[in-house]
Amino acid sequence: MDPTALQVLISRLTGVAEEMGAVLRRASFSPNIKERMDASAALFTASGELLVQAEHIPVHLGSMPASVAAAMIVFGDSLRPGQQVLLNDPFEGGSHLNDLTLIAPCFVDDRLVGWAANRAHHADVGGMAPGSIPPEATDIHQEGFRIPPVLLTDEVRALLAANSRTPEERRGDLDAQEGANQVGVQRLAAFADAPLTEIVEYGERRMRAALSDVPDGNWTFEDVLDSTGPRADQQRPARIRVTLTVDGDSATFDFTGTDEQRPGNVNAVEAVTVSAVSFAIRAATDPTIPANGGALRPVAVKAPAGSIVAARPPVAVGAGNVEVSQRVADVCLGALAQALPGRVGAAGQGTMNNVLVGGDGWVYYETLAGGQGGRPGKAGMSAVHTAMTNTKNTPIEAFERAFPMRVLRYRIRAGTGGDGRFPGGDGLERDLEMLEDATVSLVTERRASRPWGLGGGEPGASGENWLLRNGEEAGAERLGDKCTVELRAGDVVRVLTPGGGGYGSASGR
Repeated sequence: MDPTALQVLISRLTGVAEEMGAVLRRASFSPNIKERMDASAALFTASGELLVQAEHIPVHLGSMPASVAAAMIVFGDSLRPGQQVLLNDPFEGGSHLNDLTLIAPCFVDDRLVGWAANRAHHADVGGMAPGSIPPEATDIHQEGFRIPPVLLTDEVRALLAANSRTPEERRGDLDAQEGANQVGVQRLAAFADAPLTEIVEYGERRMRAALSDVPDGNWTFEDVLDSTGPRADQQRPARIRVTLTVDGDSATFDFTGTDEQRPGNVNAVEAVTVSAVSFAIRAATDPTIPANGGALRPVAVKAPAGSIVAARPPVAVGAGNVEVSQRVADVCLGALAQALPGRVGAAGQGTMNNVLVGGDGWVYYETLAGGQGGRPGKAGMSAVHTAMTNTKNTPIEAFERAFPMRVLRYRIRAGTGGDGRFPGGDGLERDLEMLEDATVSLVTERRASRPWGLGGGEPGASGENWLLRNGEEAGAERLGDKCTVELRAGDVVRVLTPGGGGYGSASGR
């Protein structure tokens, strides 16, 4: 295609994915989707390759092709216009149980043109603790309602609602997902005769050209997760190791040497690991490369089955999507920083700081921002989401209207970014007061380890979790990185998020 016409086609299709996201957000019931936009949308080719995506959440988008593939395997050619496939099973195309993926085929004159798909984080799908990412879980059956690829029917909707602590919210969010796909299918049909394969082939050419500019070689980087759960035997580091090999116009990320999966929910399925690799390679080589299936054709991922980055059932995986993905991105960027000096910044906060609170008939979920790593030529930003997450915050006005809690403190955690020629960004401080009895779960990382600096920069500060009974500072109790606690009205939970690492020696500032 003519380059201008190709770019116009890509932009028009990307606009469809953006519109899907807007429909999903506007029609959803939960603050987690409506306010935070914890959801993502994309279009796929008839063969199931990622065609275009909206700039939503990397961990959603990079793993969504596995969901489309799972739907195609289960249903083959049997799907009809108007039908949609629902799934959340991490071992059959999903990521963790909260992320419900809905997939719709697009037909024009009985010809399959492609697929519209979206993924949204539902605040509660059952399980042993409100929010469905229980830190104590060791088995996926403890985490909530597990759905293999099935047709979305009234019966499935009823089952989902019956297994959630907030059934009406689940129905409303699922309806919003269904409507978003209906818009996507309608819009995609208008491109039935467009040369869609040109888009993915262009993505492949761009990635091969970018990899050709990387010197051939091998680079290894490793980092740790602080723990895999709250028990004493889980409070030890888990190693993630990657070896990057660049050979001509192809690259391989080999995670051999990574620790085996452990009892606990800090395990990731392979699709989540692939999503982190996809994010890191685009970020380090050329972020303008189209995010489609073609761009990943030259990139191989070797994740040993049964490891913490390619977990096998029935181990719990709730935190794999939110925490292991962050560390996988860190190690990939650490290896790429060696291959491409001056192109990669220091480590960001490296955690999503998951806060889950539930009471009588309500469940709140949010991930909290932190410090970005210092970058070549720029300091890191403060109090932003980094790497595999890209959600907004819940505005205090919406938060206090929806939940029986009060925000007492919400500010920058000054001085937590690592020092350097280009310092890391600062984390944030947030105090939440309970206005009624509630159950609180925290799933966090970088409470022992620190986000690494680069090129002589200092590491960022670790995060901290605290409980203030009846709001009293004098009796503040340090909480673990992963824990579930019962709170009474008047109690306060305080989360201090990590800063980013510094870039370059401070002496050169």
